[in-house]
Amino acid sequence: MAKAVLTSKRDDFPKWYQDVVAKAELADNGPVRGTMVIRPYGYAIWERMQAELDRRIKAAGAQNAYFPLFIPESYLKREAEHVEGFSPELAVVTHAGGKELEEAAVVRPTSETIINVFFSKWVQSHRDLPLLINQWANVVRWELRPRIFLRTTEFLWQEGHTAHASQADARDYALRILHEVYEDFALNVMALPVLVGRKTERERFAGADATYTIEGMMGDGKALQMGTSHELGQNFAKAFDITFQSPSGASEYAWQTSWGVSTRLVGALIMGHGDDAGLRIPPALAPVQAVVVLVRDEDGAGERAAALAAELAGAGVRVQLDDRVDTGFGRRAVEWELKGVPVRVEVGPRDLASGSVTLVRRDRAGDKATVPLEGLGRRVADLLGDIQSALFDQALAIREANTAEAETMDGAREAAQTGFVRVPWDRFRDLETDLAAEALTIRCLQRDDGGIAASSADDGLVATVGRAY
Repeated sequence: MAKAVLTSKRDDFPKWYQDVVAKAELADNGPVRGTMVIRPYGYAIWERMQAELDRRIKAAGAQNAYFPLFIPESYLKREAEHVEGFSPELAVVTHAGGKELEEAAVVRPTSETIINVFFSKWVQSHRDLPLLINQWANVVRWELRPRIFLRTTEFLWQEGHTAHASQADARDYALRILHEVYEDFALNVMALPVLVGRKTERERFAGADATYTIEGMMGDGKALQMGTSHELGQNFAKAFDITFQSPSGASEYAWQTSWGVSTRLVGALIMGHGDDAGLRIPPALAPVQAVVVLVRDEDGAGERAAALAAELAGAGVRVQLDDRVDTGFGRRAVEWELKGVPVRVEVGPRDLASGSVTLVRRDRAGDKATVPLEGLGRRVADLLGDIQSALFDQALAIREANTAEAETMDGAREAAQTGFVRVPWDRFRDLETDLAAEALTIRCLQRDDGGIAASSADDGLVATVGRAY
């Protein structure tokens, strides 16, 4: 029997994850502990994520801008809870140009403080609101237990920051981002079902009044926080003097939000869909949706393969031609499986002689079909839609099969060993610290019907407990 390319997920999930990152050529560890080098294929996936998210962010009215990497240390101290929350993770520059700096500069862990300095300059009147800004950038948080894509000292992300004339408008916008950008992206692009809810007071963002989250279940049953949106209230507005003149002429503090997702989503993709053969990328996200693999360049097969790739591109499919016949066909097939390309079109002289090709769908191991050449573009496009739906259905079935309910601490502890457990928040309000002592966290709070909780003080809420990355 041939040696397996990857460690089995069931035998050693962390090692399997590392194997996929390395052998699918997604990333390498950087020279400084906790940093990463994102390789071209991994970055192509991130670029697709960026494009889909950016389109949704702009549809929600936000505009892209850019702010400095270095933040004066005094800026962070203006909002006490914020600096306290980030202090253990800060990287601080004290010397530059061969001299000690008059004021230390923090390498941005997030940009609320520096952006709000400029919001205070830009906002003067109610006519300047809402102010909706997004930034694509890198940030630095000194991570003690790094894992590529999931927790790294430096990572890439988008961070949105907004100012509004009323609390209601700010809350509505924070929830709009949560649903129309993050939830929609997770469901319809990443094909991952997510829980959408409110964080507890213990888990909310430092300096926020409320934090909303999307939580995914990974292949080992653990939870991954995939994106958050925060109501900041007037906390930063008061700290940075962001005031506006209301229609009545009164001076009022702005109401604010912030929200973000990061390259952690690449980790979610790996762990949410990957199998023992490597990645499985949903077609809506895949940089390459179909690869045309030339088996042997004989009897005009090479020209025909190139023509088929062009036909697929004309049908709107993101396609790549693999005509590297100097590399063994089996090795190339394994490579494309590792990279998770949704559809493989195998083209050889025998197939062409019979007027057909072989279609292989990545979401179902060993699922091959011989199909006629005629109408291949339409057939592949239809197959991509089927694969997108099938991956979502598989992920949802796994989550449902590994979600239990419990009424007691003992029941929650036992059920959370293999997945999520739903518990009554009324009974667990005072047990959050006890859960944390056993490496369990409340991932989010929801109403019984799955809707967003208006407040963690509401009665009848359901808390989802799990072990988390």
